[in-house]
Amino acid sequence: MPVDAERIPLLRGRDMDSLEIVENAWLRVVNGVFAGWGSMDSFPATDGSEEIVDACGGAVMPSFCDSHTHIVYAGSREREFVDKIHGLSYEEIARRGGGILNSADLLRITSENELFRQAMERADEIMAKGTGCVEIKSGYGLSVDAELKMLRVIARIAESTPMKVKSTFLGAHAVGREYAGRQSEYVEMLCREMIPAVAAEGLAEFVDVFCDEGFFTPEETAMILDVASRHGMLPKIHANELAVSGGVQVGVAHGAVSVDHLERIGAEEIAILGKSDTVATILPGASFFLGMSYGQARGLMSENAIVALASDYNPGSSPSGDMRMVMSFGCIKLKMTPEESFNAVTINGAAAMGLGHDYGSIAEGKVANFFITRRLPSFEFIPYAYTTPIIKSIYLEGRLVK
Repeated sequence: MPVDAERIPLLRGRDMDSLEIVENAWLRVVNGVFAGWGSMDSFPATDGSEEIVDACGGAVMPSFCDSHTHIVYAGSREREFVDKIHGLSYEEIARRGGGILNSADLLRITSENELFRQAMERADEIMAKGTGCVEIKSGYGLSVDAELKMLRVIARIAESTPMKVKSTFLGAHAVGREYAGRQSEYVEMLCREMIPAVAAEGLAEFVDVFCDEGFFTPEETAMILDVASRHGMLPKIHANELAVSGGVQVGVAHGAVSVDHLERIGAEEIAILGKSDTVATILPGASFFLGMSYGQARGLMSENAIVALASDYNPGSSPSGDMRMVMSFGCIKLKMTPEESFNAVTINGAAAMGLGHDYGSIAEGKVANFFITRRLPSFEFIPYAYTTPIIKSIYLEGRLVK
């Protein structure tokens, strides 16, 4: 049973390689939170009123915390999958009017109820794979009405699933078709109309901007973050997926909770993140699916950065929310140890959503989101046998959900 002895909110640098495992252990849950744990040698007396669950030799593990997803979308984009096979790049598909804009076209003609139905299927899917906390972004609307529709769907998901859900407004995911060639006007409209409308309905805790080559500039990003901050939204950033964009710098300067992607960063960006409290969130599923470079987890950890891994579950560049696979990518592609990768998909993923004090590890006082595995030969087996089913049962807020 991997546990943390203290209710810590995150792990930095070398500390990510630490993991306390208690063999032959007991764990107590009271009113939906962890209330105690220890070796069976110290198992406390009970009065017979408590339900006792035998893990039958399996591991009890904190739920995954996926801090970067786009699971509210309409339909799918497998046609572009074939385009990629034929050699088109992500940027080429976007320039041809595909990518995010294709998803925006379909989302706008999809009813809110149908959008909710499709998204709830994905929410149930990731929960069944062990995710207990998830951040969901808008960004496939690109108009006031369509972005609000997406965010209302996210709010409905939060009310309908036992997972903890965080909502992020990503109107600056791309420029809507009706503003083609008029990016500055789109940014002005986003600041003048979208952000106030989102804030008026209280639909998003975070704001995000795709600050990258061919999308939004650091100057535009700063403007959006400043306006959103005045409306009570905390900053996050899509940065350095396609180029060294300046997104890391503008994100850290604005106190971003996280900067995400980071496939292309240099020594300057690594040093900045190592000195900051901004979580460096790497999305290896997107690198795998798009055939791009992988983030520099080892370099970031060597500079004492807070590194998280997330799925980037979306229809165009990472159509999977399997966080155990993400953990395996962390080991296989990013050369993280199993312990580092596990902490990156649990406690540091929670930190990237501002949830590190209450989620992401087994510690007294934290919310009891966990799953029980079948009997495993070792902890390392989890990322090693990355497609072998291991989960037997799932508990969220201390209640059995699957």
